[in-house]
Formats: sequence, C-alpha cells, structure tokens
Amino acid sequence: MLKLLVCVSGGGTNLQALIDRIEDGTLKDVRIVRVLSNKKNAYALERAKRHGLETACVCPQDFPEREGFHKALLAAVEEARPDLIVLAGFLVVLPAELIQRYRNRILNVHPSLIPAFCGTGYYGLRVHEKALERGVKITGATVHFVDEGTDTGPIVLQKAVAVERDDTPQTLQRRVMEEAEWKILPQAVELFAGGRLKVEDGRVVILD
Repeated sequence: MLKLLVCVSGGGTNLQALIDRIEDGTLKDVRIVRVLSNKKNAYALERAKRHGLETACVCPQDFPEREGFHKALLAAVEEARPDLIVLAGFLVVLPAELIQRYRNRILNVHPSLIPAFCGTGYYGLRVHEKALERGVKITGATVHFVDEGTDTGPIVLQKAVAVERDDTPQTLQRRVMEEAEWKILPQAVELFAGGRLKVEDGRVVILD
C-alpha cells in the first residue's frame, strides 16, 4: 500500500481528484495518510476532513524565522512517513533538506506545458493570464518530480488542452484542471505506485 502525503494551500481540487480516484478504485493500493497545509483556512483541509483523512497545518506566520517553519514542515512530513509526496497547489518553496530526503519522491502538478509559463511567480490564474496574453493556441498541464529549482524537475506526464477564442483566465483555468490536471496527476501517482517511473540522466522513463 503506497502511503501518500498531499500538500495543499488552497481549494484542493487536485486533492479531490486523487480522493475520487482512490474511492472509485482507479487508484489501487494507494492511501492518503495525511493532508498537510501551510494555511489554516485552506478549503482543502475541509475536503480532507469530509473524507475522514488526517490533516495537519504548519503555518509560516507561527514562526519568527523561516528556519523554524522549515523544521516544523519537515517534522510534519516525517511524522506521516509517506512513500510519495504530492504538491497539489502547495505555494511553499520546499527546504533543501526535504527535497534531498525525498529525491524523486515528490510530485508537483503545474498548470502549463513546462517549460512554458513556469518558474518563479507563475502560479494560479497568473499562468493562464500570461498564456492568453501570449496568444498560445495550446496549453495544458505537467506533472513533474520536484528538485531544487522552480518547476525544473524531471517531467513525468503532460497533457495538452486547446485554448478557445473567447477564453478568460478563469475559463481556461477550469478547462486545464478538468481536461488535464485531474487526469494526469492520478495517472502519475498510479505509475509511481506501480514502480513504473525511473529517472535517468534527468529524464523520466516510464517502464512497461
């Protein structure tokens, strides 16, 4: 049984996608052992509680220095003893020690086709605003392993989504979530749980 820790900061729609796939049997032998947030009022925590999942919150404002927050965050992760960590809209720069300890065991979902519209400052609606400003015809989502950079880790899965002529950032965000994020994130977890992901020379190989 794969023990999954999901880190969240907001509404938790990607968390819900994982919960749904576990509950409908698509994601087999996977259990969410903890939902961890950096925000006490994150709606994702309510989603988790509705499904009987353990929750925890480590808020940076509760610590006078960033180092204290990082230590508490690492302790909250270690306490759950996860096999895999999923960042599902987690707006926190992870401490280096956490990345090193869970190398190639942290997945992030990003709402663009990396390397487009990614990196520092690109999150939430801003990603879709910039995509529309640039006039791209295709956007999408990416699931990747987390490394020390911002959206620079090895890419696991990507899925393209068409941009419509009358799209707003909000409509595009919704379509990317429905058609890409909510599909490829559970798929990536399933591949990891099945031992089918291998990182070679900075690239992900999906094993048969």
